[in-house]
Amino acid sequence: MAPPPDPPRPRRSGGSILPVLLPIAVLIVVAVAVGSWLQFTEREAGDTVHTVGSSAADRVDVEAAVQRVDAVARELVLRVWVTPRGTLGEAQGAAPVADLSLQTSGATLGDLEFPAHERLATRDVQVALSGGSISDYPFDTYETDIGFRAQLGGKQVPVRLLFSNNDTLFSISAEPAPSRQEAVVALRVSRSGSLLVFAVFMMVVMWALAASVLLGAWYLTTRTKGLVWPALAWMAATLFALSAFRNTAPGTPPIGCVLDWFAFLWAETIIALCLITVVITGVHTALHPDDTQPIR
Repeated sequence: MAPPPDPPRPRRSGGSILPVLLPIAVLIVVAVAVGSWLQFTEREAGDTVHTVGSSAADRVDVEAAVQRVDAVARELVLRVWVTPRGTLGEAQGAAPVADLSLQTSGATLGDLEFPAHERLATRDVQVALSGGSISDYPFDTYETDIGFRAQLGGKQVPVRLLFSNNDTLFSISAEPAPSRQEAVVALRVSRSGSLLVFAVFMMVVMWALAASVLLGAWYLTTRTKGLVWPALAWMAATLFALSAFRNTAPGTPPIGCVLDWFAFLWAETIIALCLITVVITGVHTALHPDDTQPIR
């Protein structure tokens, strides 16, 4: 008599995967919540308008918004919009009643002149940055002062400054400086929170890739696998892909910055040495197969 067939194996119930999916779902929800909070706080900081200066009825309002920060040139571009208020302007502040001269701080490259009874237009001015170095990327910080003093018809008039930042790659903190009729703010310029997080993430990824290649090279050399072409192709692709990945860093950091010395240069060195070691070991194994015994 033939033996009875083996009973069919019981199928795994779908509920067994729930302990795995539940923590993953919780992690996703927490990550999205934290990311939403960080994005909201960074957007609120970018939309903040700092008001400094006089609140008199007859004054000159200066709206200054940072359009772009150039850390390599150590300057920022400031877009200035001037509006005379009260008896100082005509056509609802579209033009000054007399020749308007807007004198800026020493860090600002050039003063602004507006003829009487002519429509006011926005001007872009350059402001020099001091302190800090681009080689500290992404932890570089800079400082500067922005000040405006207005003269209408040769007489000094009160000024109110409304300062804001439109460059998403940088966060700028403004501290008002004490003054009477002029408006002055001290600025501290640093990389934005999202850029800083991304740069740190890039450094972590670089070290993780270098560690992965190092482990793969250790396995190939200790197991005397010879020339494993897929593994060599993966190592070579990682070597060149890491350079392209580094060039995606926002803000175009120069070679030799903190990002390079903390991660990129060392990761490239490790991967290159591992690739060379695997090739030399593989060639030796292929030419002398009897001299090597695989480790079991």
